[in-house]
Amino acid sequence: MKKYIITMALFVFALSGVQAQRMVPKQKGLEINVGVLSDDKLGNDYFLNLALNVYGKNGNYWLFAAEYNHEYATYGTLDIPLETYLGEAGYSLQLLGDARKIINLNVTLTGVLGYETFNRNEKLLYDGSMIKNENGFVYGTGGRLSLETYLSDHFVLILQGRAKVLWGTSRDEFRPSAGLGLRFNF
Repeated sequence: MKKYIITMALFVFALSGVQAQRMVPKQKGLEINVGVLSDDKLGNDYFLNLALNVYGKNGNYWLFAAEYNHEYATYGTLDIPLETYLGEAGYSLQLLGDARKIINLNVTLTGVLGYETFNRNEKLLYDGSMIKNENGFVYGTGGRLSLETYLSDHFVLILQGRAKVLWGTSRDEFRPSAGLGLRFNF
């Protein structure tokens, strides 16, 4: 009789769709994001981002990320590569979320520090023109609004709109972007 009760209990337990706990304080997640930096040159201007998340209370989390931005500036028939390497750290607040923690809306504020290069440090162009922009360190702040949905107990799909304001640059200070990401929670 004992075996029958245990077997039935395990069967009911398996059918009920057991879910792991989500967004547990001190839980860590590794996230990769890709996206576009402008709507002019889709596919040419992009970013890649790798981030570590550490959850706090109420679905909020700390974010630590490394990012690579690649853009082109057009000069005549030449596309000049503009590359930015960034590190950022910040905090994400959960604005909205359902009771089962399947869909969440988060806003994140970050501090940003990095380095940007123009034409891979080549100042002279094919026609004798010189690039006046200087390579150098940039710093600033960033923000993102993300819609996060759990695909399973460990995988999270992220749709995000982002903006950064960078100082110390000879380019545009305001840099919006949009992207898609995938997070694996350990």
